[in-house]
Amino acid sequence: MAHSSPSLPVAPGIGVGTWAWGNQLLWGYDPSQDAILQATFQRAVELGLHWFDTADSYGTGRLNGRSEQLLGRFCAALPPQQSERLLVATKLAPFPWRLGRGGFRRAFAASRRRLQGKLDRVQLHWSTARYAPWQEGPLLEGLADLVTQAEVAELGVSNVGPRRLRQMHRRLAARGVRLASVQVQLSLLSPAPIEPGGVAEVCRELGIELIAYSPLALGLLAASHEAPAPAGARGALFRRLAPQLAPLREAMAVMAQRRAAPAAAVALNWCRSHGAMPIPGLRSPAQAEAAAAAGRWLLEPAERELLDQLAGGLMRRMPANPLASD
Repeated sequence: MAHSSPSLPVAPGIGVGTWAWGNQLLWGYDPSQDAILQATFQRAVELGLHWFDTADSYGTGRLNGRSEQLLGRFCAALPPQQSERLLVATKLAPFPWRLGRGGFRRAFAASRRRLQGKLDRVQLHWSTARYAPWQEGPLLEGLADLVTQAEVAELGVSNVGPRRLRQMHRRLAARGVRLASVQVQLSLLSPAPIEPGGVAEVCRELGIELIAYSPLALGLLAASHEAPAPAGARGALFRRLAPQLAPLREAMAVMAQRRAAPAAAVALNWCRSHGAMPIPGLRSPAQAEAAAAAGRWLLEPAERELLDQLAGGLMRRMPANPLASD
């Protein structure tokens, strides 16, 4: 029987990311896929995946906001007792024209409309500390206002490092507003958040939920080594990173085989073993079934340690999000 890590009595669950729902550039979205996306959503809910993440900037070009629209439509089609069990979180982008304490008001209202009122947690999509530090404070205060005025239940942040996370936590705590969560890029190919002094350490100390986006490294950790690289930017990334992955893939394959699971399940459970809830992007009912099945077991401590070693020894990692702060 698998055990959780000593510092983690109960491992987090698995959520669902919806970046691909509307993104043509990286994920090849087409509106003809909407029926399969709805079937994916319904299967995920049936199987107990109840945490859904989106953003007001998801969707390419004229399809901007498409992810929120689809998620809102799918939630609205559920029976009320099912919909109530879901937690829907969206991220608001601090675009340069969103200024001041009320800078997110219109954006928040638009997101809530697209989500048909099903909005439980609002998140700052990224920190502006690196290029417009004066913009961030008022926007964060405005998001806190939404919580204190009971317009949304919870507040989270995204793409912030340990130093910024502490500052934001302190600022919100002074107002009596809980910082519920932080989202960071975290996978076996981007392990920085779980390294000493990283975001995971701060989350454990301050009681902040850690959410791992891109837990499968844009699909690279789910792909077999024989599979051809995808087209476009993802393919270029696969070709750059894949040649070094043989030892990691071999170890993952052994662990997966023991559970009759795909390698992707090992990658998701590595995040969980470090106290993070992975939110893989799901685009088919089969992927929803695989993600739900991954939530029914945990890595052994020795397995986690081996994966930590292999991940730490990689010469090339996923590129850091250029908007992430320290």
